[in-house]
Amino acid sequence: MSNKEQAMDRRKVMAKILGQRGDTLIVTGLGSTTYDAGTADHPNTFYLWGGMGAAAMMGLGLAIAQPKRRVLVLTGDGEMLMGMGAFATIGAQAPGNFALGVIDNEHYSETGMQPTHTHRGVDLAGIARSCSFKVSETVRTEADLDAALPKLFGAVGPVFFDIKVSTQ
Repeated sequence: MSNKEQAMDRRKVMAKILGQRGDTLIVTGLGSTTYDAGTADHPNTFYLWGGMGAAAMMGLGLAIAQPKRRVLVLTGDGEMLMGMGAFATIGAQAPGNFALGVIDNEHYSETGMQPTHTHRGVDLAGIARSCSFKVSETVRTEADLDAALPKLFGAVGPVFFDIKVSTQ
């Protein structure tokens, strides 16, 4: 279940991901992913400030509309738990240019740090696998993240990574 002692720093994870983005279209979800992406503002970043539950589906729409462009959605575990149907829809559509990274601190950061279901053992990577994502993994360490980045930006999708971060 929860593995907070080993979780990575969210800001460093986001900086590392954004540093390798190239011309990738990035959609950020409500809260921390939007704040963190905004520190390295880019014209190909689409911020969803108030659209909780919409980031994954917005990214799917972009991936379908722009099949020659890589689309990466970066959002939190609370938003993905709210939009569980997105996993099935993305898996069924199977866009090869789509990747989804959940920055998972196992808490609802925007509403008072209540534990999410991932804190209680819900396996988002397992859900993505069962919804036919071609790549689906959990990232817990810097070494895991380094191994995941080439897949996040280059593997045939849909691609999913549950990236465990601390609550700090």
